[in-house]
Amino acid sequence: MIERADQLVLEFVSKVADAAHGRMRPEQRLDFVRRVRERVDEERAGSEDAKAVARILARFGTPEQLVDREARRLAGQSGEPPQTRVFPVDDAEPPRRRSTPTPPGVMHYRQEARRHLADRGGRKPSAFSRIRDAAMAGGNPMATDGRDAWSIFANNRRETVGLGLFVFAALLVPFRLPTVAIFPVSGLIWAVGAVVVLASEGWVFGDRLIGLSAPVAAYLFGGGALALVRFQGDLARFLVEFHGVSGVMFIIGTAAGVTWLIYRLFDPPPPPPSRTLRVTR
Repeated sequence: MIERADQLVLEFVSKVADAAHGRMRPEQRLDFVRRVRERVDEERAGSEDAKAVARILARFGTPEQLVDREARRLAGQSGEPPQTRVFPVDDAEPPRRRSTPTPPGVMHYRQEARRHLADRGGRKPSAFSRIRDAAMAGGNPMATDGRDAWSIFANNRRETVGLGLFVFAALLVPFRLPTVAIFPVSGLIWAVGAVVVLASEGWVFGDRLIGLSAPVAAYLFGGGALALVRFQGDLARFLVEFHGVSGVMFIIGTAAGVTWLIYRLFDPPPPPPSRTLRVTR
């Protein structure tokens, strides 16, 4: 997903240039945008992973914060107090986005991104691609770390395998397969999926625990509660009823746990705060 990573960088640099309009002289604005792009490329270190690039950009802060810091630095050099607008702009006519020359680096990556998009547009999309594009339509690349549904699963293969094992185990519950020793086949497959999920790094531990505990809790507590309602004081009847409803409750719990894990894979919790990167001269 090279074009996704480049698109994130281009959008960020363009927002920085827009935020700097009216706050700096044209030559200062061009120099500042150039230094921002150089610092982004330095932190990026050639990475084409859109998720990693989005995290790097988030560590810089918002474009407005970058411009505010640079405006304070420039004001400190000139001895003037920082202001909201250091250089006046004619409010009668809104500024055009390309009123100043586009830096060569920005233009180069824009052309690269357009070429990648043109190459993709020349191929006839598959049915799955059309479904995927429809599902992700309107998505903000910054909100999803520059990834669509396919790239999220492709870049988290271990997590995808664990989710697939959970779903496969739940689908086998209605079938009366022979047991392995004393363990049902669906239970063994679910246990393998649990090990894979616990070893995955795509979720925090709390999310993994919720995904694993949902089917277990539904099986034990949900199945037990329904069996208690219908057992009529007979222990043998309770066991029969529990055996009859616990499988359905396990399927429901697995569906809930898989749904939660997929949600957290698409929308992980925010990372802990880290130091803010500064653009140095």
